[in-house]
Amino acid sequence: MDLAAAMARLRSGPMRAEPTRVGGIISSRPNALKGFPLSSTVSPMSDHGDPPSTARPPLRLVILDMDGVLYRGDRAIPGAANLVGLLHEAGVAVRYATNNSMFTRDQYAERLAAMDIPAAANEIVTSTSATIEHLRRHQPDVRAVLAVGAAGMVTELDAAGYSVVPIAAAASAAADAQPFDAVLVGLDPDFDEGRLAVAAAAVRAGARFVATNADARYPTPSGFRPGAGAMVAAIAEASGVAPLVIGKPEPAMFAAILEAAGVEPAAALVIGDNPDSDIAGAHRSGIRSVLVLTGVTDADQAVGLTGDRRPDHVVADPAAAWDLLEGWLAP
Repeated sequence: MDLAAAMARLRSGPMRAEPTRVGGIISSRPNALKGFPLSSTVSPMSDHGDPPSTARPPLRLVILDMDGVLYRGDRAIPGAANLVGLLHEAGVAVRYATNNSMFTRDQYAERLAAMDIPAAANEIVTSTSATIEHLRRHQPDVRAVLAVGAAGMVTELDAAGYSVVPIAAAASAAADAQPFDAVLVGLDPDFDEGRLAVAAAAVRAGARFVATNADARYPTPSGFRPGAGAMVAAIAEASGVAPLVIGKPEPAMFAAILEAAGVEPAAALVIGDNPDSDIAGAHRSGIRSVLVLTGVTDADQAVGLTGDRRPDHVVADPAAAWDLLEGWLAP
């Protein structure tokens, strides 16, 4: 099925010239989604118990996923920087939320700045920072941590005061394995059988098994690569223990963002590319969602989304997301 045919199946009704209500948003423009008719949006808001649009407060906060929405690998997605700039001009707060645990928040801010996307470190929430916050609040006795992940995750854990042993060091140590309070698992690009064996043994020995996220894959310019969820699944299978998952679609990350910004869920919007994490997490948090087709989901797949994975709107790219929001924000 080609893009046009797939989007045709997403249509909720005929295109009209007069003001049209789609998914709780009123627009007077019949082509509010760039490249798609306005009726091509997915609008299942009643499926999630949302109140009528007249009961909703103005949009105050947009939470943007990064991988697959703002960039793929080291390449910015066309229209992403403009979307963020226009939101700022409209007075809408922007926060960045990613399940990718490979980099620190400072590194993400630098990465976005290089793509002409302004972001402060305190505007960014990663699955590592969300996991640290969860441990501080709910498992304060955790101190010794085996970190299965990239250098950015290790740096954030160390800065937070944990006694951290990177999985690379533990896997190469000749001495008997030391006890750990927790095994924290993120995206480890060098994950192999040796690291799997060490992590699973630590979990079987009693360490708490905490996953920063469970994304099965993530997009790069050359295609998809296994995500943290692939490593989490391997450790769970080898240890016989189910993990505690912190990142999206669990609501902890979005709840922390809303609380810090002082914004209620009804005044926020999530824009993401992954139905399993971004969209499901938004719905579990009571936040409206927009799915962009520049990441892990294409139009064919969007057709069959149901339940919490079904977004309130589908757009082709960040430019089309602004076309939608511009109509929403217009007086």
